[in-house]
Amino acid sequence: MAADDHAPSEHTDEAAPASGTAGTRPVPGIVKPLPAEWFVPRDTNAEMRWDALRDADSGTGIGRHVPVERFFVRNHTSTPLIDPDAWRLKLFGTGLSGAPTADRPVEFSLADLRALPAAGISALIECAGNARSYYRSQQHQFVPGTPWTLGGVGSASWRGVRLADVLREAGLTPDAVDVLPTGLDPSYVAGGTDYGPVRRPLPLAKALDDVLLAYEMNGEPLTPDHGAPARLVVPGWVGIASIKWVGTIEVADRPLYSPWNTDFYRMFGPDHPPGGGAPLTEQVPKSAFELAAGAVLAAGSTHRLHGRSWSGVAAVRRVEVSTDGGRTWRRAELRDEPSAHNWTRWTFDWRPERSGPYELRARTTDHRGTTQPDTALFNREGYLFGAVVAHPVTVV
Repeated sequence: MAADDHAPSEHTDEAAPASGTAGTRPVPGIVKPLPAEWFVPRDTNAEMRWDALRDADSGTGIGRHVPVERFFVRNHTSTPLIDPDAWRLKLFGTGLSGAPTADRPVEFSLADLRALPAAGISALIECAGNARSYYRSQQHQFVPGTPWTLGGVGSASWRGVRLADVLREAGLTPDAVDVLPTGLDPSYVAGGTDYGPVRRPLPLAKALDDVLLAYEMNGEPLTPDHGAPARLVVPGWVGIASIKWVGTIEVADRPLYSPWNTDFYRMFGPDHPPGGGAPLTEQVPKSAFELAAGAVLAAGSTHRLHGRSWSGVAAVRRVEVSTDGGRTWRRAELRDEPSAHNWTRWTFDWRPERSGPYELRARTTDHRGTTQPDTALFNREGYLFGAVVAHPVTVV
């Protein structure tokens, strides 16, 4: 499955291969340890704690890429444990020469992929439902699903082979329209319906553009929770497109469909078309402080606030911070060269003189001119919350 989530809030885990822990609460189906200082458990998922990006002792921050052990986990069911030596990527369909079938596919081993020209990208993976909980807490609108705050996102350095090269090596024809990657995780069951393994079509134009079939993350082979032996990385798009544990790819000369681009990952509600909007693609601008909500700060001292902003397929242009609940705004200092598919780190110096509660806010404007709004357009499933988030702190 991809690192993302959809509307149904029920999850069925039939056979979790292992469990991590966060404090005393197990998270079914996640293999790696989940210490409470790094993660917040969310049903079958593990949300990254933003304050964990600042070292508690030295104040030193984690770099642009989140270490694998601290990277958030989104599982629809459970992490499969797959033998990389026995794994094969199987391609078939009417969009390939000779129209190979699922029973007689074109196959690639991990060694075959490594023999193709390698490529890399520094990019975010982010759930479509990231920040969903703010529909309720800030806008008083009920939405179902995993109640992420802002920690359903992470940046890494990915290395693998361009999906375009794999498709061409498999015999891509001019008639191809869609590709449908399918994960090897257990079938997703919700509300009494078995939806099968997670799978979601990609239009051929995107597949041939910048999509990576990755086998490494931050310079090391992928780990089970993050898609080993191989996964897709679809820059700038909602995380469900970045299918983990890819096992098969259908290439067709016609549009393809799955529950993840029909029933899920579309906008429904009074402000959207009656039958739902188009399948979700690009992410929206967001900003976050590397600071715990409710943090206590000293009055009369200068505090260097740290944060990160990002915007799907556009680079960050500027970041502004408000320390008075959004009445006034000042520019933050950017610490990275902004790039289209990654976040930009920033700092902002603040010296509060009076004790009491404060509400910090951060907002970004990207190079397309899009600025985070005060409110997010409601949709029934709580996708793509991009409004400015209120961050409470107390000064003493």
